[in-house]
Amino acid sequence: MKKFKGKVAVITGASGGIGRALAERCAQESMKVVLSDIDKKALAKTAKDLKAAGASVLAVTTDVSKPEDMEALAKKTIDKFGAVHLLCNATGVHTLTPIAESTLADWQWVIGVNLNGAIYGISAFLPIMMKQDTECHIVNVTSVLGGLYALPYNGPYNVSQYGLITFSEMLYQELTAMYPKIKVSVICPDYADTGILESERNRPAELKNAPAKAKRGEADPNFEKIKGIIEATLRAETPPEQLADMVFEAIKAEKFYNFPHPTSKVIIADRLARVMEPRNPENLLKMMGMVS
Repeated sequence: MKKFKGKVAVITGASGGIGRALAERCAQESMKVVLSDIDKKALAKTAKDLKAAGASVLAVTTDVSKPEDMEALAKKTIDKFGAVHLLCNATGVHTLTPIAESTLADWQWVIGVNLNGAIYGISAFLPIMMKQDTECHIVNVTSVLGGLYALPYNGPYNVSQYGLITFSEMLYQELTAMYPKIKVSVICPDYADTGILESERNRPAELKNAPAKAKRGEADPNFEKIKGIIEATLRAETPPEQLADMVFEAIKAEKFYNFPHPTSKVIIADRLARVMEPRNPENLLKMMGMVS
């Protein structure tokens, strides 16, 4: 897809971080923008800001972990704009805890949003794209440290990101064979200022942990140090707007894998070398001398 003016983009996680940056970039390209997020207040502000800038906008409060919500989002998109050309699955949530202490609620919440949310979105919108028989693109926002390297204390998040990458690869191959007008890309940052560490505020009440589970990781003497390093990394000041620019470059170039940070290749090469030798898994932070 080289031309964007007048086409319809659907963005999940559109009220902040990469999602909002993508929505703003779509508006700059004169696309019609469908904004989706579970945070109703933040979603309304994003919609107001884009409309004030002259964009044609539809805002739909959506829980991506519920397939019925994604089906409703697709219906409202077609009712309003009559088509969809770009789907960006940019919703992400995160927990930071050892696997041994992760609760079922942690797994259900993170995988439900990060992996199932993208699956439900594609399930709802892909049939529309296939029927249209026009140039379309699907973008899944994932992670290098989560999706291509097993960084410790990120169990539910890592599983969701590994799953999303392999799902995206299969989707790419199948669409290339059967519906070549529909392209797929993944964007895999090492770190970015996305606000994902504050995602707990949107965890559904039925999946919240009991107060006794609030402080975890005490069994590992390295946990607090590793937690601090991970949190600092995730708050690194890589602007989401830079990632949105990369997404549009990927769409124009029909490029599947997209790595914004040069360290990504080093991380991936190390993991592949361990698999091929093979060597036992090693903590990336320990290997780098950041923890004992």
